[in-house]
Amino acid sequence: MARRIDYSARYHYSTEQVYSALTNRDYWEAIVEKMREFSPNHIESFEVGPSGIDIVFHHILPRELLPEIAQTVMRKDMVITRKQSFSPFGPEVTGQYAASIPGGPGSLTGTMRLFETEAGCTLRTSSEAKVYIPGFGPKLEQLMLVNVIDLFRGEAEVTVDWLDKLTAS
Repeated sequence: MARRIDYSARYHYSTEQVYSALTNRDYWEAIVEKMREFSPNHIESFEVGPSGIDIVFHHILPRELLPEIAQTVMRKDMVITRKQSFSPFGPEVTGQYAASIPGGPGSLTGTMRLFETEAGCTLRTSSEAKVYIPGFGPKLEQLMLVNVIDLFRGEAEVTVDWLDKLTAS
């Protein structure tokens, strides 16, 4: 059985300003730099075109930093590939992501919506975690979802910092 969770990042910036950041590789490099505080990360690919935005990240979590329950399943460092895409700019931007672990026991996927609000805009992410290990599944799913919310919260902080600096200059 899968577990789901939603996270909303609310910005006092317009959808156009947030989307503009999403189209900038330097913005994504700033996010990766923030993630490097916790583990090695890098951008594998980044493309912006008429069909939208596509980005692929590699996150490497050293095994010794994983929670004990995860160490029972993972015998070496956890390498996570996250593929994320956004539609072209419009009144509502949609997106999706998928995180995969080679030989991993489950999946983490989600959808995203960037839309206007009275105070600016919101980027809402709906995530779903599935782990196929009897007995461990629900605990690992919950752990994955808590960590992905922390990741998105950190990305939202970088977004605000990025846009604050951009609009101040």
